[in-house]
Amino acid sequence: MIRLAQALLVVAAAAIWGASRLPWVSVRSFDGLSPERDSVLNGAAWSTALLPIAVLFLAAALAALAVRGWALRMVAILVATGCLALGYLGVSLMVMPDVGPRGADLAGVPIASLVGSHRYLAGATVTAVAAVLALLAAVLLMRSAVSSADQAARYAAPGVSGSASGMSERGMWDALDEGRDPTGSDTEGR
Repeated sequence: MIRLAQALLVVAAAAIWGASRLPWVSVRSFDGLSPERDSVLNGAAWSTALLPIAVLFLAAALAALAVRGWALRMVAILVATGCLALGYLGVSLMVMPDVGPRGADLAGVPIASLVGSHRYLAGATVTAVAAVLALLAAVLLMRSAVSSADQAARYAAPGVSGSASGMSERGMWDALDEGRDPTGSDTEGR
């Protein structure tokens, strides 16, 4: 499961990098003196959080090799948090009523000279798909952390996991001193 989660995280990071290079918004401006000017904003310009989230996913894919148990759960939670941020970034572009004012601000165009704007949904769609892939990876990492914790408990030393009869370590020594078998179901002396 961890290998599949790592592959999903790498694919999601690559998709985010690709989405950061795609055009997200274009704004057209005219100041009355020079010809109309089009400014195209790619994903990295529209949202500066895309590339750090891609790096987070790559780091999480590498960290999944080194950590287990509660540390792997923390990695899964970080990935899920990144998914929420990605989902917000992708969906917000799709549902934002007017991208013109923010696009003009990011392009350095005075709002008074803004003539029109256009949104491109390809980058936002790729971002939303990457969020879903990373969410699947987070689920797989969490399941893997739980199953590895169960396996570790199965092979733990008796003093760590407790005995089947619920005796303490001191109680087991006392039973041995008295000639009783502390591991058997019958703990009375023979």
